[in-house]
Amino acid sequence: MGQRIFVTGGTGYMGSRLIPLLAARGHDVLALVRPGSEHKLPAGCTPVAGDALDGASYAEHLREGDTFIQLVGVAHPSPAKAKEFVAVDQRSGLEAIRAAKRARVAHFIYVSVAHPAPAMHAYIAARSVCEEELEASELSATILRPWYVLGPGHRWPYALIPLYWLAERIPSTREGARRLGLVTLEQMLWALAEAVDSSPADVRIIEVPAIRAAEQLKIGK
Repeated sequence: MGQRIFVTGGTGYMGSRLIPLLAARGHDVLALVRPGSEHKLPAGCTPVAGDALDGASYAEHLREGDTFIQLVGVAHPSPAKAKEFVAVDQRSGLEAIRAAKRARVAHFIYVSVAHPAPAMHAYIAARSVCEEELEASELSATILRPWYVLGPGHRWPYALIPLYWLAERIPSTREGARRLGLVTLEQMLWALAEAVDSSPADVRIIEVPAIRAAEQLKIGK
């Protein structure tokens, strides 16, 4: 049966592609959007005007039993955007978690980042704060931890694939290479869609190997 899903970040790189997929699977999708930007949302959803940095601006649209998918984040993360990670990624995540808790949503899905890692410490720190808030919220939740998502406009890391192949076969580097491995946009979208259909009892964490494996479920269906 279709679920009622509330999505933030619906005009972004991942959200704009996830919404049509969820709609095609029979879900009723509501998407948060800044007033005046409704035209940027893909087809298959109901726009909800509000501010991702202010949970009170959209709280009235959440219902008990909803699934909440938090996708808001700074575009093209880099070490130079440390302040933005706190102001946007962290704040929007905390606001979403608190609004979802008050509404008693059934399932909160959060896209975090793989960690620990040798780089992007500020980005990881902001996302980790949200993970801790989610753990303390007592919400049923799924946390996905990709490292880098390959897709349109995000293809330069393809050059690193031979290095990853080698690192995954050396015992001393195998665990880190798998945890910080590359995933495709399609793998992320399918992992998110599958997460919607399999709500956990508490908090479930999906690392890179499981994100990659989610695509195999698609092949089998």
